[in-house]
Amino acid sequence: MGTEQRPASQTAIGVALLRAIHETCDSLPKLHRDPVAPLLVGDEMMRRAKAAPERMQGALAVSIRSHVALRSRYAEDQLCDAASQGVRQYVILGAGYDTFAYRQPTWAASLRIFEVDHVASQQEKIERLRSAGIAVPPNVTFVPADFENATLHETLTNGGVDIELPTFFACLGVMVYLRKEAVDAIFREVASFPKGSRIVFTFSQGESSPGLSALAKKAAAAGEPFRTYYDPDILRRDLLETGYSRVAILAPEEAAELYYSGTGVGLPPPRRAAIACACV
Repeated sequence: MGTEQRPASQTAIGVALLRAIHETCDSLPKLHRDPVAPLLVGDEMMRRAKAAPERMQGALAVSIRSHVALRSRYAEDQLCDAASQGVRQYVILGAGYDTFAYRQPTWAASLRIFEVDHVASQQEKIERLRSAGIAVPPNVTFVPADFENATLHETLTNGGVDIELPTFFACLGVMVYLRKEAVDAIFREVASFPKGSRIVFTFSQGESSPGLSALAKKAAAAGEPFRTYYDPDILRRDLLETGYSRVAILAPEEAAELYYSGTGVGLPPPRRAAIACACV
């Protein structure tokens, strides 16, 4: 299916809604702050969500909301660290309704931010930004992409990414929807970037729990089925063989200690590894 035929992602706006609910409804302190998400989602979608208790306090909803907030927090913490070490390019693969660029802190002003996504999703996001009165910062570039049918190298170079510079990549909530060949191509492309580059990404271990099975069914019903799963140990081994110097998979115990224990955050910590950072 060509990029011009695919509709905008429905799961992407659902993820934005989860971030918006966390921002506006969960108690302080927040795991991740995102005041832009409610503006992109819009009042009507927020109203409908708040009127559905299962969207707010159901066990599955709360668990997924925690995961979504955690992955954004972890990715942005890693980005801050990379920027402090001189990285000046930030590439968001499958950007969806990511809002970092529209609430960027002062330390991000020196970054060039590339939002890479399917053109229909980008167009809808741009329209939502316009409707909300949110300006696109001058350091942001939208790069149209088709991860299944075009090479990532060509997509990035055509979009203005300098492949000679250390670069930070984020790929959150994307890889599970791609064929393994497309995921492997992403890993190889990032590994070809200069030393100091890194990628933060999420992955799924499979449908071994009722929650994940239910989520997979919802995604499939939206026309975006889950396709690729990974065993963490095999994933780490494969990435090291691909050329990464270090692979850190965020264990549930580590996530609980870093982001939940003693913080007062009212969301549950993860029960399984689903977030990783690989350094070139």
